[in-house]
Amino acid sequence: MGLTPKSFVSVTRYASVLGLGFGDCGKGLFVDALTRRWQAHTVVRFSGGAQAGHNVIAPGAGHGAVARHHTFSQFGSGSFVPGTRTMLLAPMIVHPTALLVEAEALQAVGVGDALPRLTIDAQCLVTTPFHQAAGRLREGLRGGAAHGSCGVGVGETMRVSLDHPELALRYEELAEAGGGRRRVVLTKLEALREKLLMEFQPRLPMKGPEELQKELSYLQDAGLAQRWLNAALALTRQCPPCGEETLAARLQEPGCVVFEGAQGLLLDEWRGFHPHTTWSSITTKALEKSLARLSLCVPIEHYGVLRTYLTRHGAGPFPTHDGALDVVLPEPHNASAGWQGDFRRGHPDAVLLRYALETVGDLSGLFVSHMDALGAQVPLRWCQAYRCGGDLIQRLPVGPMGDLDHQRWLTHRLKEAMPVYADDEVNSEAKFRERLSTVTDLPIVLKSYGNTHAHVRS
Repeated sequence: MGLTPKSFVSVTRYASVLGLGFGDCGKGLFVDALTRRWQAHTVVRFSGGAQAGHNVIAPGAGHGAVARHHTFSQFGSGSFVPGTRTMLLAPMIVHPTALLVEAEALQAVGVGDALPRLTIDAQCLVTTPFHQAAGRLREGLRGGAAHGSCGVGVGETMRVSLDHPELALRYEELAEAGGGRRRVVLTKLEALREKLLMEFQPRLPMKGPEELQKELSYLQDAGLAQRWLNAALALTRQCPPCGEETLAARLQEPGCVVFEGAQGLLLDEWRGFHPHTTWSSITTKALEKSLARLSLCVPIEHYGVLRTYLTRHGAGPFPTHDGALDVVLPEPHNASAGWQGDFRRGHPDAVLLRYALETVGDLSGLFVSHMDALGAQVPLRWCQAYRCGGDLIQRLPVGPMGDLDHQRWLTHRLKEAMPVYADDEVNSEAKFRERLSTVTDLPIVLKSYGNTHAHVRS
């Protein structure tokens, strides 16, 4: 289907924006552009948590006006558009105090009503400072075997909910602490803190790294649960939890709804390369499962997003990484500092793209960012296959859903893979399209030649 605006009377149109790489492919930019083109009333975050880093730059209105920038973490990337709402839909994980901080950051760039436009599913799991500290400790203790955590507690929140469901905290329960269940919630928070402290305190040397000692101090702080709860309740007072009927009704309002994936398919918990993955899935089936809980079975136009070149932020295999590209390809909003680690660039990879397309689900088309990198004559090469030992590999085998041993085997294969490049450079849009056509016949529906919605073309 085309992306031209339409007159909505009683029809609701649905689209998803799903990354096909390791993340940082331009989902925020395209969600912002799509929100404006389709006049979307709601952007839905349905996966991941506060680890998203979706950069959106809104050009200034009028001559000489200053552009606004925000890295969207939990709010939908359409929030610069007046009136567009954000819905956080389980299994997305909510970080309440980080949401409040992000709302303040949005207010500083002119979005003063982010919280009134926010809807939160009652069933969303909640990240606490104890989850965040434990996640950082777990990653830090891995040393050279780090997985690539963003350090905001998403994986630890999910892990605790699976291993110790009695300690899981959902947004509905958090809100109830503002009423008569405060002691119940505080008791659960204290039990969580003590459980994690017992796990990590014996594992950290007395003179361990200063940054890890700091994280351990949060688990040692007996007063933190009460202080954090007081702060978190400021969110529930402004954004009370919503049940399934309310969520379903809002999603069926006439107009457009955009579903915003949290990370790239190559980091997907089931289809990514274990253990360098996140505890979240962005396949089309994962989204449809979230909606099925609301008894919604609706037609969704799924769009896959990719850069003209590949990037990876953090640890994990990256066959086409090229240090020379790290120098010549600017990245103003993705630094190599912090928990996640180095931000790396690599050549376009047909093997990984083919794998992503085979595992994400049926797509309606592609959104391609950084077309301007081709026009700048950056020396990109097209990886058409890998050499692994004596094997020439053009396609990664897709294993059964949930088979993490298979995903771990794929990781080992990628670590030993040597890229096989086509002879000529990918130095123009025509050449990129030609190479892309060897992998898929999906149409390029939107493409960007810059960093704002004004640079997005059909």
